[in-house]
Amino acid sequence: MKISSDKVVTMNYTLTDNTGSLIDSSKEREPFSYIHGTGTIIPRLEEELEGMSTGETVNVNITAEEGYGARDESLMQDLPMERFSDVDDLKIGMQFQVEDGSDSYVFTVVNIEGENVTIDWNHPLAGIDLNFAIDVLEVRDATEEELDHCHVHTDDE
Repeated sequence: MKISSDKVVTMNYTLTDNTGSLIDSSKEREPFSYIHGTGTIIPRLEEELEGMSTGETVNVNITAEEGYGARDESLMQDLPMERFSDVDDLKIGMQFQVEDGSDSYVFTVVNIEGENVTIDWNHPLAGIDLNFAIDVLEVRDATEEELDHCHVHTDDE
């Protein structure tokens, strides 16, 4: 079976930057599964996987612009420390999710100086070229329930 819309794709991947530094990998966890054609993964990566079958491998290089976009320095913001009064031990690198209606956004703490906290609203992978090494483990039809819920169901669901 080939990867196309409404197929569940299960794969192992390793993601590195252009220097070869490891960003993420599914190999130390469970394989990653998604429903093809639902916008769950980076569009360019989805395009590259289209038509592949179980057992195939591919290396995909995605520019920052095709991935999470270029960094936008206007998305840096300074906030007073008091805005984080409910956080026990605020540290650089901590990420927080903010809900805005049906949308959610993540920001990262990038600097703490005195009573000033600098946060970054850019996606953590913005400005980084991405290199995926992918092993397609399985391709199957998505169930009606998975399509209705727009995500892959596991044995736990």
